[in-house]
Amino acid sequence: MGLARHSDTIVAPITAAGGAVAVVRVSGPQAWAVAKGVFLAWPDPVEARRAVYGTFCTGDDGLALPFAKGASYTGEQSAELSVHGSPASVAALVEACISGGARMAEPGEFTLRAFMNGRMDLTQAEGVRDTVEAQTDAQLRQANLLRDGALRNQISDIRDSVVSILAAVEASTDFSEEVGELDSEKAKADCKAAITQIEQLLETAETARLTRHGACIAIAGLPNAGKSSLLNAVLKSDRAIVAETPGTTRDTVEESVSIGGVLCTLVDTAGLRDSDDDVERQGIERSRFAVSNADQVWYVYDSSVGWTDEDDRQLAQIEAESVVVANKIDLGGDAVRGLPVSAKTGSGLSGLLERAGGLVANGERPALVNQRHTPLLQAASEALSRAIQTLVDGMPEDLAAVDLQAAFRILGEITGETAAPDVIDRVFHDFCIGK
Repeated sequence: MGLARHSDTIVAPITAAGGAVAVVRVSGPQAWAVAKGVFLAWPDPVEARRAVYGTFCTGDDGLALPFAKGASYTGEQSAELSVHGSPASVAALVEACISGGARMAEPGEFTLRAFMNGRMDLTQAEGVRDTVEAQTDAQLRQANLLRDGALRNQISDIRDSVVSILAAVEASTDFSEEVGELDSEKAKADCKAAITQIEQLLETAETARLTRHGACIAIAGLPNAGKSSLLNAVLKSDRAIVAETPGTTRDTVEESVSIGGVLCTLVDTAGLRDSDDDVERQGIERSRFAVSNADQVWYVYDSSVGWTDEDDRQLAQIEAESVVVANKIDLGGDAVRGLPVSAKTGSGLSGLLERAGGLVANGERPALVNQRHTPLLQAASEALSRAIQTLVDGMPEDLAAVDLQAAFRILGEITGETAAPDVIDRVFHDFCIGK
């Protein structure tokens, strides 16, 4: 998205298509002029944040809500126009606004302008995107924390600490006669404290990933252990074919479901065994691939048959976190190992689902770090470590200042204060139109 077009007046629907009511936002220096041209009851004088009912030039009727510069979502003069939600009505209003001097907003451009105008930082903008895309309660909670500035505040605290250390180093270097020598021990301790704060954020990265993108759970085991029945029981629908004949499942079957507020992709796999059937053998290879890439594996065995040496052999080949599931306890089997479950009656399913929900830890620290933040946090920590080593080795203090400046700049890339335009463009690239 070209930042040079930031001064244009733009328009786009900000509600999803197909609803009873739709809202079209106009934003930019000529927003009120454009709105006045399409809304016949536009007030004079304008009272910001006061909705007015009237008719549009398209023939539809609805509300116009003006926002003054500095007090809108984008930080610009803007107006939100509410009309009936039919595609024809929305398209006609957008076209009228374009004819009146606006252009169609690019994906994410409203939020980009909010960032450019200081209404939010880059992590809060990412929170907006995550809020729009949230499918589970956990994802929504995480997104809300980002939008509220939870990560921004933590990064700002660390940057403030780095600035204080840097100021002390530079003062002792440039004005040693006035301020004296650097308290090297305090500087090292403050650097270590900043590194600890960064490490605490990095420790939540995996939990944040699972919350944001969901967890993959592979259901594995020998043929006829009841894996497909277990999938159907969790989904509460007949998604997978179930039969008494071993080897019914020849390919992986995937379905998404919210478990304990966590989005989980359940992968039903072909029974693990040696087979001469070419189709089944290909299915088993796909199963092994799914198992190797899963965040958690439910290893299912038939408790009415009992745990076997082959179960031992297959389970030993699984490296992911595994939950052993003793299925078919309704048949009177002896669940000598694992969680006793009956896919047929539903007995024991709640305990299994708790294990899945436990993939996303609910620690005291919120998990907010995403894939963009992680390498930047690691780089900032490394820069601080180099600064410490410089002080430990007794090298010139201005060399430590170089690494402290690097840490400060890198942390600013997370919030956007020192991010390059191409980085900003990448953040907003995946936004939808209207946000």
